[in-house]
Amino acid sequence: MLTVRLLCVGKLKERFYTDAFAEYSKRLGRYCIFEPEELPELGDLEREARQMERRIPTQSCVIAMCVEGKLLSSPALAELIQARMSGGCSRLCVLIGGSDGLADRLKQRADVRLSMSPMTFPHHLARVMTAEQLYRAFTILSGEKYHK
Repeated sequence: MLTVRLLCVGKLKERFYTDAFAEYSKRLGRYCIFEPEELPELGDLEREARQMERRIPTQSCVIAMCVEGKLLSSPALAELIQARMSGGCSRLCVLIGGSDGLADRLKQRADVRLSMSPMTFPHHLARVMTAEQLYRAFTILSGEKYHK
């Protein structure tokens, strides 16, 4: 079973975010080993990068969520995950920065850089949206009817 670690800078505080994230985390448990991890927001991209780098599992396919990343449809994200699994990847590590984003070196290190939209979203909402899109991708791969 694929392991997906979601490394996020900053703590979810608002209940509407924590509830939504908890729901998608629970749903993802049917399809993968889901390992969400919050890291403290330090106000320094380099220090945040160092703490993220220490938490990236070895031999992971790293996906950096950043505004300059590639835009994918939900089916294309599902295809990306399938291709990585078919290529022998057993661990995905998705990176979401804090309010200042991700350090350039994390973006460069990533195997894939993805963007949700050219619009700007709060990083807490991006965490919920990423969890939902991962869940949607797995339901697509399973042939379920969640994705319309």
